[in-house]
Amino acid sequence: MLSDTALEISPTDVSHLLGRPGARDFRIIDCREENEWQICRLPDAQLVPISRFGELATQAFVNTQEHLVIYCHHGMRSLRAANWLREHGFTRAQSMRGGIDAWADLVDPETPRY
Repeated sequence: MLSDTALEISPTDVSHLLGRPGARDFRIIDCREENEWQICRLPDAQLVPISRFGELATQAFVNTQEHLVIYCHHGMRSLRAANWLREHGFTRAQSMRGGIDAWADLVDPETPRY
């Protein structure tokens, strides 16, 4: 069983989560900007840009028990976002290590790169 308490989660573990049958018990959050979102994104991701994170957070995140997987381009912005969420009581917020760039390397080489 994957841990949803570690601050970071690997792209291969995210792929495993996405591939599980049944209803999803987690949410994928893309904290990149709109122009990056247009290039590529993970399946069923929700865009909450880091530049507006604090402003949008009260609408986007309400259940502090929800498992949130956040990603960006290389993993730095998502790490900041996951830390911010944890500081605000979201103990199951995780950053996808290496971002969508690592996803392209380790999971889906068809993912557009930029």
